[in-house]
Amino acid sequence: LLFFIIVVTLVPLGVGPEESTLRVMAPGVVWVAALLAAMLSLEGIFRSDFDDGSLEQLVISPQPLALLVLAKVFAHWLVSGLPLVVLGPVLGASLFLPDRAMGTLVLSLLLGTPILSLIGAIGVALTVGVQRGGVLLSLLVLPLYIPVLIFGASAVSSAAAGLPVIGPLALLGALLALALTLAPLGAAAALRISLS
Repeated sequence: LLFFIIVVTLVPLGVGPEESTLRVMAPGVVWVAALLAAMLSLEGIFRSDFDDGSLEQLVISPQPLALLVLAKVFAHWLVSGLPLVVLGPVLGASLFLPDRAMGTLVLSLLLGTPILSLIGAIGVALTVGVQRGGVLLSLLVLPLYIPVLIFGASAVSSAAAGLPVIGPLALLGALLALALTLAPLGAAAALRISLS
């Protein structure tokens, strides 16, 4: 969360304080900062459970592992993703994002940040047993994050320009439905592979 705030507040220092420049850059800056902040917190999904041995207990539990993974991802999103959604409009306003785009920014982050957590869970499950697997994790999940970044920033840019936003938001919604369906199954399978 602190990283998200720092990145967004440092941008005006790097590109200058011109309102027109910052307004154009705001959607991309907020989304890139949210993506990077989400990546920083990913290892926390399963790392502590792996270190204390409770991850093995989850795997052999009688409950479906995919459901347990989904619960852990939801808890991770509540701690790391929801604050990004709440702070997004404040930081967008600091970059002169128009008021008409604020609702779209919140909605795009609300749809997009769970996707980041769900995709990240698969990468974390694959690298949970690897020492210092952060670089490998980044290489695994970053290509899968790019469509989320494109559609999220595109929706906010369209809203700021007064254009229709239903297309990018619908694609984000479709990605979320796909991730909710497949990511817990993929992460559960990856955990079984990593722990075997």
